Amino acid sequence: MSPEQTALLAAIVAVAFLIEAAAGFGSMVVALTIGALFFPIPSLLGWLLPVNLVLSAYLMARGRRHLDWKFLLSSVVPLMTVGLGVGILLARSTDTGWMKPVFAFFVVAVALHQLLASTALKPLSRPVASLALFAGGVIHGVFATGGPLAVFVSARTLPDKSAFRATLAAVWVVLNLLLLPRLWLDGSLSLSTLPLSALLLVPLGLGIVAGEWVHHRLDEARFRKVVAVLLLAAGGTLLFTSLKGGG
Repeated sequence: MSPEQTALLAAIVAVAFLIEAAAGFGSMVVALTIGALFFPIPSLLGWLLPVNLVLSAYLMARGRRHLDWKFLLSSVVPLMTVGLGVGILLARSTDTGWMKPVFAFFVVAVALHQLLASTALKPLSRPVASLALFAGGVIHGVFATGGPLAVFVSARTLPDKSAFRATLAAVWVVLNLLLLPRLWLDGSLSLSTLPLSALLLVPLGLGIVAGEWVHHRLDEARFRKVVAVLLLAAGGTLLFTSLKGGG
């Protein structure tokens, strides 16, 4: 990788992980959506997942007093873990050429929902919440970023933003640890990719500092709308370029 490409990837990491440090979600969606315009998705997963694991562990430890263990252990982790297994099998048994347009369409749909959603979020029924969490696990198994669907459920269950951020961080720690073997077997993650992941800890640190500042000062609803607009623009660009170029 050239120095210019490394600098570009570092900038993407700083922005994307700032968002998750502030809001509790979004780093992998933003990083993959923007990064996929310049790099292959499998390579991005190998570079970024260890970095995301560090961020999630930090946020979980920092917010451990706010963790909602009941919601975490009775709903999110079991359903998303089962979905994760399905997603891993899907990713390993199919060609990856379909990944960019499908992922881009998913991002556009989530961004539109986020923009159109009202600020007063109504609780979901148990079947709908369970289906969304399972589907989020499937997407996480394929793209390492089933966050939007987990957020879709969690935002309606955890009104306190500190509990929301800490509980989601615990989810990402569990799911990403389970996902690491798949990336290792695929060759996306290896001893040769770890030095770049280690280098990306520098922009991660910058993102954490800025994200913590934002978390305590910026209105969260407005911040999420801004993120949704950015995702919509990036996802739309990725969808257009992937379909125009045949994926």
